[in-house]
Amino acid sequence: MYATIWSLVPPLVAIILALITKEVYSSLFVGIVTAALFYANFNVVGAYTSMFRDGFVASLSDAGNVGILIFLVVLGTIVVLMNRAGGSAAYGKWAQEKIKGRKGSMFATFLLGVLVFVDDYFNCLTVGSVMRPVTDKHQVSRAKLAYLIDATAAPICMIAPISSWAAAVTGVVEGEDGLSLFIRAIPYNLYSLLTIVAILIIIAFDMDFGLMKKHEDNAKKGDLFTSGVVRDDAESFKPVTDNGKVIDLAFPVIVLIVFCVIGMIYTGGFFDGESFVDAFANCDAPLGLSMGSAAALVVTIVFYLCRRVLSFKDCMGAFPEGFKAMVGPILILTFAWTLSNLTGMLGAAEYVSGIFAGSAKGMAGMLPAIVFLVSIFLAFSTGTSWGTFGILLPIVVGIGLPDSLLTVTIAACLAGAVCGDHCSPISDTTIMASAGAQCDHINHVSTQLPYAILVAAVSFVGYCVAGLVQNAWIVLAISIALLIAVLFSVRALVQRKEGR
Repeated sequence: MYATIWSLVPPLVAIILALITKEVYSSLFVGIVTAALFYANFNVVGAYTSMFRDGFVASLSDAGNVGILIFLVVLGTIVVLMNRAGGSAAYGKWAQEKIKGRKGSMFATFLLGVLVFVDDYFNCLTVGSVMRPVTDKHQVSRAKLAYLIDATAAPICMIAPISSWAAAVTGVVEGEDGLSLFIRAIPYNLYSLLTIVAILIIIAFDMDFGLMKKHEDNAKKGDLFTSGVVRDDAESFKPVTDNGKVIDLAFPVIVLIVFCVIGMIYTGGFFDGESFVDAFANCDAPLGLSMGSAAALVVTIVFYLCRRVLSFKDCMGAFPEGFKAMVGPILILTFAWTLSNLTGMLGAAEYVSGIFAGSAKGMAGMLPAIVFLVSIFLAFSTGTSWGTFGILLPIVVGIGLPDSLLTVTIAACLAGAVCGDHCSPISDTTIMASAGAQCDHINHVSTQLPYAILVAAVSFVGYCVAGLVQNAWIVLAISIALLIAVLFSVRALVQRKEGR
């Protein structure tokens, strides 16, 4: 079954089951079992061995994955500390006075997501932790918050030259100036750019549709969750003091950002003489984030002890509580990584890229649109955008396209990777967006899909035009105009259905 269409069955089984049953753990496990059986040619003992040796154990012994898990746990601990110190409550009161209404809280969430552009994992969890109390008070559903977080995480990182995503792209493009190519591709990264435009329009005109509308209508009545697991703050998250101030939230967040950036450029060799840009391009993001967040945790504890808002015992008690808060995301990530490993061993990526590489040269004008679709499918099936462009970019570069068409096609590959990652229930970024919003994961996926699919459809048309025109500003103008027309058409249909 290696590198055949069967290699795509296990992830699709997991995704379809998750959307049907609304239960992510069992769905991912069924996908893992299916992949293991396929890999072992239905030898039960061999499949069982592979499932653990090549799946769970390999996933949890991967240095990058462990770095992400450490970052998750440390960030969970910092969030508990901020809540216990009264920082989140104080910020909530301040924000309630300064941020007016539901739209204001959503715009503030979007703006913070744009500002925290260095890494998508960091973005998801930090923005969620800071903005959750604010959006809750303004009756924004947790599903909408998760969408805002997810839609300003990977898309923002993918158009920021100084980010872990730019570094990853630079690292996989051989024979070209990777960073220069990444920057030239930004105006053509239609999915990322149009997602940002869509968010602004959706917030400004209160434009909800699909399952998201149900969640938002219920949130306005006081039900922030609608269905699924209610991820509310535990008793241990409540403040232990009434002396908390906004600085008790702002200081840890600022320290976290600064230390994580320092950690990332340190792993890239900045302090050994590399330039800032090169250090980002060569950084080990999981290692940098785990080192930076751990240092920020120590500084935060010292800060709270000096402020006398928490005792040493309160600070130490935050460690197990922070871990417990992240158990759900850690389990889902572990299952998703295991499924991704086993799917990789089945040759799913080789199968898709092989089909694409064999027919790419004869597609010139339509090549960007086709690459966009292939990239979406691969990222959706495997749950990894980095793995997707890591496989497809060398193929695209190796075709020998003219510079202008190469730039458009590279952008299409990156945009498709973000889109597929955005839609996939087994994507780590999607999982972390759910964790940041403390939203039921399947609720997040099912409410986000209509928005992502709509933007993807407009982006596809844009890439059809781009393959012929190859002028970024003309393509972008046409795509934005089409997106606005489609969004307002959908809004009119929803209002007509409601009899308004």
